[in-house]
Amino acid sequence: MKSSLSRSVAIAGVAESDLGKVPGKSALELQAQAARLALEDAGLRLRDVDAVFAHTDDRFSSLQLSEFLNIRPAFVDSTNVGGMSNLLHVQRAMAAIHAGMCEVALITYGSTQLSDGSRKGGAVAADGAHTPRGQFILPYGHLSPIGYYAMVAQLHMHRYGTTHQDLAEVAVAARRWAQLNPKAYRREPTSIEEVMASPVVASPLRQRDCCLVTDGGGAMVVVSAERARDLRRKPVYVLGAAETHAHHYTPFNTADWLDTGVAATADQAFRMAGVSRADIDVVQIYDHFTIGVLQSLEELGFCPRGEGGAFVADGALGPGGRFPINTSGGGLSYGHPGMFGMFVAIEAVRQLRGECGERQLPKAELALCHAPGLVFSCNTTMILGV
Repeated sequence: MKSSLSRSVAIAGVAESDLGKVPGKSALELQAQAARLALEDAGLRLRDVDAVFAHTDDRFSSLQLSEFLNIRPAFVDSTNVGGMSNLLHVQRAMAAIHAGMCEVALITYGSTQLSDGSRKGGAVAADGAHTPRGQFILPYGHLSPIGYYAMVAQLHMHRYGTTHQDLAEVAVAARRWAQLNPKAYRREPTSIEEVMASPVVASPLRQRDCCLVTDGGGAMVVVSAERARDLRRKPVYVLGAAETHAHHYTPFNTADWLDTGVAATADQAFRMAGVSRADIDVVQIYDHFTIGVLQSLEELGFCPRGEGGAFVADGALGPGGRFPINTSGGGLSYGHPGMFGMFVAIEAVRQLRGECGERQLPKAELALCHAPGLVFSCNTTMILGV
């Protein structure tokens, strides 16, 4: 049964800031750049914004961005649950608009991880000696988050016979999409053999199995469905959305690392949207590691558990494939400024608006976006449509 929130709001504008290595700009400046461009994309102005959802490594980022842009919002939210935060912000904006608490919500993200020379985000206060992670993980030299996903890959290989080549298929498909995206950070050709020959980082995951490290920012503008009809771009409506939360950061209480709660979010989002998996035209999945894509495809229900390797074989995920996903090039080849949830949604919106040039998919009317947060800690699935 459809929820009353389905189609109540639309994403009216999207934009990225400069991407890659952006020396001399702070995460706040990258957010502000993307925010202005997204508002321009929607045909709105800063003075129209009455809600700010901002996400950086600063705990008070919504207030910081509001002050920087001279916005005095009636509603703010800086909830940080890792890479899925901006998709969660869309859901929070949807609820706030539905409740009459705001009309124009600006959602932003920014990071200078490449310029900072670090993959560590300052927002995760999980390393202190008093924490479970500080007591039981860090003393043993565990690499995070890749170490966890390396264990997931080992488990998937052990349980289902997944191979290194299966993982490499994901990376090669992402690169082939990136070659069609002039904004992508890595566009040079690659092959299954090159991915499998790249250095091991955390066995069995290799360098090319891991997302990029870049600077960058992004922004979305969310408004009521009624207001969206009068704006510059074709509205992209939020049809369904769901989230689930399990633990803080270290997955000590996760019973099965190949069953992380994704299925529940997908089922709920589909029910809310009133559509089925067979109806989806565009899929965007947070690809922090190649194994994460296989695992998400299985948990989302696009292929049976354990058959992710066969599902992605023979270029299935790339241009012209049986099941094209991550059409921007994803976090593996387009760019990955700290957290990627924002960019999953931006690419879905552009596909649904028919603005993706060489990489545009035919008949793109329904999109599914999925992103996790922290380490199997939470998940969100969102269905968008025109």
